[in-house]
Amino acid sequence: MPLALGNLFVGGVATVFLVLAGYLVIVKDPYGGEPYATAPVTRSKPADPAASAAEPRVREGAPPAQDSALAMSEAEKATGVRVVRGTGDRSGGIVIQVPPSAVKLAPAPDKRLVDRSRHGVLPRIGADGARPADVYARPAVALPPKTVGRIAIVVGGLGLSQGLTNDAIQRLPGDVTLAFAPYGADLERQVSKARDDGHEVMLQVPMEPFDYPDNDPGPHTLTAANPGGDNTDRLLWVMSRFPGYVGVMNHMGAKFTSSEAALAPVLKEIASRGLLLLDDGSSARSLMPAAASSLKLPFAKADAVLDLSPKSSSIDDQLARLETIARERGVAVGAASALPVSIERIAAWAKGLEARGLALVPLSAAIAKPGRP
Repeated sequence: MPLALGNLFVGGVATVFLVLAGYLVIVKDPYGGEPYATAPVTRSKPADPAASAAEPRVREGAPPAQDSALAMSEAEKATGVRVVRGTGDRSGGIVIQVPPSAVKLAPAPDKRLVDRSRHGVLPRIGADGARPADVYARPAVALPPKTVGRIAIVVGGLGLSQGLTNDAIQRLPGDVTLAFAPYGADLERQVSKARDDGHEVMLQVPMEPFDYPDNDPGPHTLTAANPGGDNTDRLLWVMSRFPGYVGVMNHMGAKFTSSEAALAPVLKEIASRGLLLLDDGSSARSLMPAAASSLKLPFAKADAVLDLSPKSSSIDDQLARLETIARERGVAVGAASALPVSIERIAAWAKGLEARGLALVPLSAAIAKPGRP
């Protein structure tokens, strides 16, 4: 009897081992049910000689501490990251300041918004309802919580002088909207550079002043005496000069904008293409506000021409006026030309704007959009 029980016990143990072995074979679990984790192993790529050459170089013979400081300084310049080291009582403290990501605009032209004509590519409303005014706009960002007003500034006359154009693109904050005349020799590249740097762009349309042709805005000027179709054709030529603009604004045009008959068909064409409209505020007789309202065309009129008197003190006074208007109404719009003094004063003024409870915004964020959400 004891021998039979022993054989039974041995047989049972053997059966258990056979079952476990079969389980391991079936599930292919080499760890026998123990907890485990898997991780992919990848081979690192060989070092890039070009990348190694771009690393900060250390001066020969410099002490180790100087080597480290020099390498860190060059790395900060290359990346935009700033390391602030403590001094005195806080010698051990380090603050790393990482610059905010650059705002990126949508590529232009967007194939949905392309209308081909005998003049070239024109903007249009897409089949899906997309509008150039929205697609090509500088993306909206959250404003500081204590913001009491918004200010949009449009600087025009760009594209005619490469030096002034580059200066405006590089020195003005990205929230400043840049307006290009249609006559530059390298417009597409310059507009692309402005948009790559985060600037929303507008197109300036030459319009007849009262002293025309003694004061001539340029070829293809829209005139009050021209038939509507002729002016519309001139407008289409101007609109084909470069892609990516959110809207149009007048260049001169005191006589043209005072004529309802001349203005109406032109604004109707602009509205049909999903664009914004800005009146630069240079003429008190302009009928643009009423005409734009009747067409439900997104529109703004500049509250101040900043450099009507191109002096630093006068520009500063107009900027202060914009601040007052923004605090009273919540939003203000200013227009300026790409003069060196204008660029310099706007750039300096913008640096302290947030501390005064105001925010600089692109024109698209400040403009009225009747009949639209």
